[in-house]
Amino acid sequence: MTAVNLGDDAPDAVGTSAPRVRLSRAALHRNALALGGRPADLRRDAWGHGILQVAAVLVDAGVRAALVDAGDEDAVAMAGLEPRLTGSAVGDTVYGVASGTSAVMALEGTVLSTKALRTGEGVSYGFLHRAAADTRIALVTGGYAQGVVRSLGGRASVLIAGHRLPIVGRVAMDVCVVDIGDADIPRGTTATFFGGTGAPSVAEWASATGLSAAEILTAVGLNATREWIA
Repeated sequence: MTAVNLGDDAPDAVGTSAPRVRLSRAALHRNALALGGRPADLRRDAWGHGILQVAAVLVDAGVRAALVDAGDEDAVAMAGLEPRLTGSAVGDTVYGVASGTSAVMALEGTVLSTKALRTGEGVSYGFLHRAAADTRIALVTGGYAQGVVRSLGGRASVLIAGHRLPIVGRVAMDVCVVDIGDADIPRGTTATFFGGTGAPSVAEWASATGLSAAEILTAVGLNATREWIA
């Protein structure tokens, strides 16, 4: 049986099409309005969203206090929030992982290439995934270096061109492989790992990995390029 290893392809393209985190100020503001005076959780760089950017939106939404890590007190105080090192605070509502709230973070990658995968051929490290039938696969930027958990291979999907398609094989450092079947997906198409309309949710990642939403968002936010949108 033939093995098709896409795990290390196109290193230059990975650099120019690096995964990015899109963060919505509007969603964050809506969520902050629902806090009802409760302190917000700004620990771990605001769950990987960026503590100063989040603090500015919270102040605008009327939030008055925040739970912070030691060393962040002065920055948060200068932003207009009362910093606290102990006590309870709300994070799931702020960052849109609680029911009825708006997702703030979306993780996006880019399709680098596509190719045919024949029955029995394997992909990625160790070729743990082998095609049960002829199909097509895409190499997508986004790997464990950007917080895409290695165990998501075979357990999660991504949204590409309106299709939810499975990640297959072992997630590599900067890329992963997606089974696209017969979908017409050109190079350069955006792949949304979570957070967009119709895309998988952070809750699905949590279920697949056993990690908490806070751990997932923090890992992604601290390791992928962040971009704030309105």
